Amino acid sequence: MKLRIAIPSKGRISEPSINLLNSAGLGLKDNANRKLFSETFHRDITVMFTRAADIPEFVEDGAADLGITGLDLIEEKNADVGILEDLKFGATSLVLAAPENSKINSIKDIKSPISVATEFPNLTKQYLKKNNIDAKIVKLTGSTEIAPFIGIADLITDLTSTGTTLKMNHLKVIDTIMESSIKLIVNKKSNIEKKQIIDEVTTCIKGVMDAEGKKLIMLNVDESKLDLITDAMPGMTGPTVSQVLSQKNMVAVHAVVNESEAFQLINKLKIVGAKDILVMSIERIIE
Repeated sequence: MKLRIAIPSKGRISEPSINLLNSAGLGLKDNANRKLFSETFHRDITVMFTRAADIPEFVEDGAADLGITGLDLIEEKNADVGILEDLKFGATSLVLAAPENSKINSIKDIKSPISVATEFPNLTKQYLKKNNIDAKIVKLTGSTEIAPFIGIADLITDLTSTGTTLKMNHLKVIDTIMESSIKLIVNKKSNIEKKQIIDEVTTCIKGVMDAEGKKLIMLNVDESKLDLITDAMPGMTGPTVSQVLSQKNMVAVHAVVNESEAFQLINKLKIVGAKDILVMSIERIIE
């Protein structure tokens, strides 16, 4: 049964999405040319390139079975889709911002009526209504930051990850409307009819995420010093130990550790008697 995955054709989450699918073993064949569709190494899985903003609707309508897009876009479209995984990248915040010289420093300073420019009219409208603010929504499709300076809006709502772009455009954050990150979403009907292949894709993608920031350390050590080694490198569920057949009283030990701990750990292992130490990258961890 064929499965179609929708991913952004361009923008900040396009390359990370392609890299994730490639690392999961799907292997996009035509991504360099950015055709509408790309076959994969799996004969029953096709990738569709489209606008990130359209992906929630495409998945809801069944034009795609799975999709990779932002929570902000899912909520903006009010898409009736399932969320399978938080993909742990593309974290942003949808914020309310005002010019630096504005007297508005918090939501309490806003006096109705007021105008707000945004690419997220639905989320913005919901937020303003919740806070009892009477506002005119000015819908834009880009360059939202300029709106207060050309007189078409008093405030804006926009996505930001670090706040740098807002500061560069002389804007200050007044409030955070929502936090967003990139999600793997699924058509609810597909999740029943194509559950097996969807589970396979999800398992491989999760395996890539679980392997991020992890290293596999392998070493040999005299059996008499095994306790010192295992104390130093517990690994995910404790290290794995096996006999080295070619050397009497020698055992092989390996464990998955956090990459941030590898430098100090290697030196500690060397001191307590480890040798032939290997540090290896991990593509996927399937639990």
